[in-house]
Amino acid sequence: MKEIDDTALRRSIRPLYNSKLLNARQNADGTCTLILTEKGRQWALTYQIENMRIHAPKNWDEKWRIVMFDIPERFKKVRDILRIHLRSLGFEELQKSVFVHPFPCINEIEYIAKHYGIGKYVRFIIAESIDNEQYVKRRFSSLLRGVSEK
Repeated sequence: MKEIDDTALRRSIRPLYNSKLLNARQNADGTCTLILTEKGRQWALTYQIENMRIHAPKNWDEKWRIVMFDIPERFKKVRDILRIHLRSLGFEELQKSVFVHPFPCINEIEYIAKHYGIGKYVRFIIAESIDNEQYVKRRFSSLLRGVSEK
């Protein structure tokens, strides 16, 4: 059986514990049991990371959701996985570490960031305009076709 790296395990679990998704219970034999809180159970039921989707609202609020990240090189694999998730959710890449989407998605982004323990490297911005907005709107034309603006 492969031994578990204590530091990596703690780094993975700490964001879940801090977000109140897990509780820790110390056992008499010195072991620790992690228990999902009610909030954690709801998240587990709500999100299956591989099947996650951003749903189009009936009316678009004409705001842009921008995800920016600066993930250290030592976490390159996780950075690449984040890019894959963002693209699969329909985000468009504005720059190497800047992605944009027209629809509300803060919960999905927070979930992904917490899931991979990279929350401190990921920023989420809601913007009213982008200087190349016409280009970005064209990139989302198929998504925006199905919703009405304000």
